[in-house]
Amino acid sequence: QVQIVESGGGLVQPGGSLRLSCVASGSIRSVYGMAWYRQAPGKQRELVAHITDGGFGQIYIDSVKDGFTISRDNAKNTVYLQMNTLKSEDTAVYYCNADILTSGNDGYRRYYWGEGTQVTVSS
Repeated sequence: QVQIVESGGGLVQPGGSLRLSCVASGSIRSVYGMAWYRQAPGKQRELVAHITDGGFGQIYIDSVKDGFTISRDNAKNTVYLQMNTLKSEDTAVYYCNADILTSGNDGYRRYYWGEGTQVTVSS
């Protein structure tokens, strides 16, 4: 089994910062691309940022390019999202997604989701 657990969400004032973390654990052989998505009330889930397994390739949606940074620690199977200069429109549940190959002779590769962490930007 594989578990994906996010942390670091909370309430922050506009202009503030938060750092989200996501840890993948369990029967893992390899972790490939990792990503952060978010879903605001009444809206569809959207990709916020993605990072390749080597950590050198990163993409962001336009609205967060100047304020958010995605990074990862492969030794810990962890991905981070540093969010600076937060705005009210960044309020959403943030989900971690990971492309994982499970261990064992019958290992398989698929995408896993965490349960999300709430980020609320409000004064």
